[in-house]
Amino acid sequence: MPNDLAFIDRLAALHPAVVSDCLDQLGLRHQVMAPGIRPLAAGMRLAGAAATVRVVAEDGIPEDRSQWHRGTIAAVDALQEGDVLVASHCDAAFWGELLATAARLRGARGVVADAYARDTLALIDMDFATFARGINCADALGRIRVEAAGVPIECAGVEVNPGDYLLGDHDGVVVLPAATAAQAVTLAEQKMAGENTVRDALAEGLSLAEAFSKFGLL
Repeated sequence: MPNDLAFIDRLAALHPAVVSDCLDQLGLRHQVMAPGIRPLAAGMRLAGAAATVRVVAEDGIPEDRSQWHRGTIAAVDALQEGDVLVASHCDAAFWGELLATAARLRGARGVVADAYARDTLALIDMDFATFARGINCADALGRIRVEAAGVPIECAGVEVNPGDYLLGDHDGVVVLPAATAAQAVTLAEQKMAGENTVRDALAEGLSLAEAFSKFGLL
């Protein structure tokens, strides 16, 4: 089923911090990924629907060359417009320039990996939104493999299901469960409008205490 691109555009206009606040209001207080997940460049942002992959450790290069990177290739080739590829924990470079080139052609909005990236200067030049645990030039081949795609995973301490939504910027990455995403986005849009009002009031000289008392936002 194609992604709801209009909804993803609404999500992209928000900020992870505001969305996280609204998920808190809905009783979902563990939706922000561990702070070690960082964008490669400060200006990188992503918003999209989760296309999940479960990654497992591998010890040694398969003799059959047709098996090299088989799961990763299949997962990238299956991406559709509006997707964000989300990878579970692993200790090798899951992402690089060639994967990003293929993913972008298919309309993917970025990648979030509880893993490492390489070819990072190229990824920055491409401005392909890459959020990872760090940088490591060691190849994935013989170290990790994609065991399954389109399954529930844990990424940086947060459960992510296929079709959930992700929003990321320099503050971090928040996961919106599909069932509550519409409600959370509506609340976040309202909160952002309220914060703009508070900002204007503070700029005009209202004290922080007075502003909080009047608007209930901080």
